[in-house]
Amino acid sequence: MQTAAARPGLRARLPDVPVTVLLSMVWMVLMILVALLAHWLKPYTITEMDLMARLQPPVLMGGSWAHPLGTDQLGRDVLARLIVSIRVSLSLAVSATILGVLFGGIMGLLAAHFRGFVEQLVLILIDVQAALPFIILALSALAFFGNSFLLLVFLLAFYGWERHARVVRGLALAAYGQGYMRAVEQLGAGPGRLYLRHMVPNMGATLVVSATLAFPEVILAGAGLSFLGLGIQPPDTDLGNMVGYGRTYLQTAPWVLLCPAAVIVLTTLAISMLGDWMRDQLDPGQRA
Repeated sequence: MQTAAARPGLRARLPDVPVTVLLSMVWMVLMILVALLAHWLKPYTITEMDLMARLQPPVLMGGSWAHPLGTDQLGRDVLARLIVSIRVSLSLAVSATILGVLFGGIMGLLAAHFRGFVEQLVLILIDVQAALPFIILALSALAFFGNSFLLLVFLLAFYGWERHARVVRGLALAAYGQGYMRAVEQLGAGPGRLYLRHMVPNMGATLVVSATLAFPEVILAGAGLSFLGLGIQPPDTDLGNMVGYGRTYLQTAPWVLLCPAAVIVLTTLAISMLGDWMRDQLDPGQRA
């Protein structure tokens, strides 16, 4: 009787998570595990070729279990390349998103703290970044500096940093209008303690949501650069790279393109759903 009586209370305490959000969580956990365990999960190396088995269909289309997702135009295993591509794309997107949030957050705090000329300068940079086409910037930077993973991280971090700067600046200005910030200042706290100990922790939830909502766009931007041949270069691979090479064989071997394209779509959709749900959960007005 005690167990039966305790069950309703436990269920009442469980969060009301929609099924779509639960599926999104499961998908993202799966992608993270694949990225972390890629070295052990891939059945072949990504450069291993078998020209006798080129364009072999996947198992669901009558292919062999030796290549469950088929092979590409050079006889390379699509599953192995997909696993490595997930690791590279997620590593690139996560690094760029974190760097973009940090840079945007610092710029937003500078604008809120110094005001005057510094604030106007930051706002001008934000407007310039919002109006500057990312592809043109990427073409110019890659043509001048060459192609590297680190440069791609900085380019993708620069893409969209202005939204984080706007969010942080607005939150900082709102915090200055609250009593606890003025009280901390009057007690003699310096800028470092004021921001790091009191202001930034209160922004944490909002910044996490902002990063979650920006993450899908970073993935798509990185995939777009690789699709155009500007991103990850062979022999390395990522999801956009696979889509770019597979478009030539869309009619004869669609699995070469559809497998990475499906991962891109499902991953961006899952992250977008999680970001929307987190925003609703962390917003007091939405919860009310």
